[in-house]
Amino acid sequence: MRSNPFLIAGIMMIFGVGVPAAAAQFPLKLPKINVEKPKTEEPRSVVQPAGGSVPSTATANPNDRPSIAKDSVQASAFTLSSYRKNNAIWSWVPKIEFTVNGPIASGSQLSVEFSIPGAAPWVKFDCKTQPTGPGFSHKTECGGREVAEDKGSTHTGPVSFTIRMRNELAGTDATLFSGKMKVAKVRSNATAPNTANHFVYYVDHDWNLPIGYLFYEGDNQFDADDPRRWAKPRFTVSFWMRGETSGFAQPHLFFGGKEVGKLYYNGKETGVPNCSVPEARNAPTHITSPEGQFIWTRWKCTFYNVIPWNKTRDSNETMFGRLHLFSENPGEYELKVMHNGRLIRTLKFAVDREGKLVDNGIAKENKLGSDRLIVPVQVLGEQDGAWDRNAWKTDAFYGNPLTGFSIL
Repeated sequence: MRSNPFLIAGIMMIFGVGVPAAAAQFPLKLPKINVEKPKTEEPRSVVQPAGGSVPSTATANPNDRPSIAKDSVQASAFTLSSYRKNNAIWSWVPKIEFTVNGPIASGSQLSVEFSIPGAAPWVKFDCKTQPTGPGFSHKTECGGREVAEDKGSTHTGPVSFTIRMRNELAGTDATLFSGKMKVAKVRSNATAPNTANHFVYYVDHDWNLPIGYLFYEGDNQFDADDPRRWAKPRFTVSFWMRGETSGFAQPHLFFGGKEVGKLYYNGKETGVPNCSVPEARNAPTHITSPEGQFIWTRWKCTFYNVIPWNKTRDSNETMFGRLHLFSENPGEYELKVMHNGRLIRTLKFAVDREGKLVDNGIAKENKLGSDRLIVPVQVLGEQDGAWDRNAWKTDAFYGNPLTGFSIL
C-alpha cells in the first residue's frame, strides 16, 4: 500500500512531531480567524461606552439628523500644472474629505461650494453619497482631479466653503457645515526656464497642533451593537505633528508620578505602545524645499498594556505581568511623547472609578460631532519647525474656534 504523505503530515502536526523545542516553552495558541459581515456603512467610533454595554451615540447626534464630524473635515489645495491653459503658471482647485453622521435618507446628495472673497461663488461639486442608518457614518471625499482645470485659481488667502445636503424627494436643502481655510503658496522645486510662476499651493493647518483627542476603541471582531465589542476596549490618543515625520513617536503614560503599562520579557519590553498609524494627513501635491515643511499629520497612539476595563473572562495577569486598568486606578494621568530622543508633546486627562474618561465638556460644548474627547496638547521642542502658536484661537476647525479651550 502506498503511504499518504498528507495523512502522515497531519498526524505529525497533531502529536507535535517536528515542532521546534522553543515553541514548547509557551502554550501554543492559534490566532482567531475573523470573518466580518460585509457592510456598506461604518459604525461611529465611540469614546464613552457605559461599562461593557452598547454605547450611546446621542452625544454625537442628539437630534438624530445628519451632522458633520468636525474632526473629520480635511480641506486641501490641489495644485494644477497650468492656469487658463498657460503651462507657465500653476493654479489650484479645492479638495475635501469629511464624515457625515447618519441617518442619511434615501435620495440625499452631499455637495460642497467654495467662494473667494469679493467674487461670486467660485466652484461647486457633488460628493459621493449613500443612504446611511442612525448610529453609522458615511465618509466621502471630492474635488481635486474631479474639478475641471479651467476652474483653477491663483488666489491665496481666506477661502470660504459650505457643506450641504439636498434631498429632492423630501424637498430639503440643508447646510451641514460652514468653514474658512487659509490658502498659501510656495515656490516649487523646478529650476528650468519659465518656471518662475510654478507655485505649489497648500492650506495652513497650524491650528491643529495644540488639539489632541482621547477615545476608546472596541473589539472589531464583534458587530457595533454587540456588547462584547466593549468588554475590553483599547485606550487611544491622537495628536498632530508638522513636517515629514516618521510617525514612530513613543508615548509614555504616567500615573501618580510613575510610568505605567511597562511589561518585560527577558529584559525586553513587550506590548510597546506606538504612534505609527496616520489618521489624517494634509500635504501639498508637489514636493517643496525644504521637503515636508507643509505637511500636517494626525498620528494615532495605541496602548496594549493599559486598558479602560476588562469585562471578559480573560485574566488581567499575563505571563509578563499585570495589565494596568483605569477602572482599578482612577485619577489624574499625564501622557508624554518622545520622538528622536526628544520630548515633543504632553497632555493630561483623568479617568473615573468605572474606567471611563472624565469629560471636560469641550467636545460636547462645541458639537464636535464625534464621540472623542478634546484635550489641550502642549507642543514642545523644535520638531515641528516654525509654526503659528496662536492659530487655534481663530482658525480651529476652519474658522470655528473652540469654546472653553485653552493652552496651558
